[in-house]
Amino acid sequence: MTDTSPDTPKKKKRPQEVYTLLVEVGRHDGDGLPEGATGAALMCYASGVDEAEAVRETVAILKQADLAPLDVTGYGTLEERLADGHEVPDEERELMARALAENSVIVAQMTPFFD
Repeated sequence: MTDTSPDTPKKKKRPQEVYTLLVEVGRHDGDGLPEGATGAALMCYASGVDEAEAVRETVAILKQADLAPLDVTGYGTLEERLADGHEVPDEERELMARALAENSVIVAQMTPFFD
């Protein structure tokens, strides 16, 4: 029997937010990076109830794609970035809105590293 008395605390569902993450990846067989590249930087927009969840989901998805995440730098939510003085163009805002609507990770840009 389920207890539905008014004294039973209900778990509040925390809202999803989108976080801007910069992920550095190394080389891995089948990673799809250009020949001669030593790794890459990926600008990602990831949804999560907090930044830690967004990072975990992003790393998991990149590993499934045969990438080798080495380091993740978080830049916060749109609101946090604006408060820090970042200029956020409409194209970025659209990708963030898509990540939120789809509850997904979007890789917006990949910059390969070469020696």
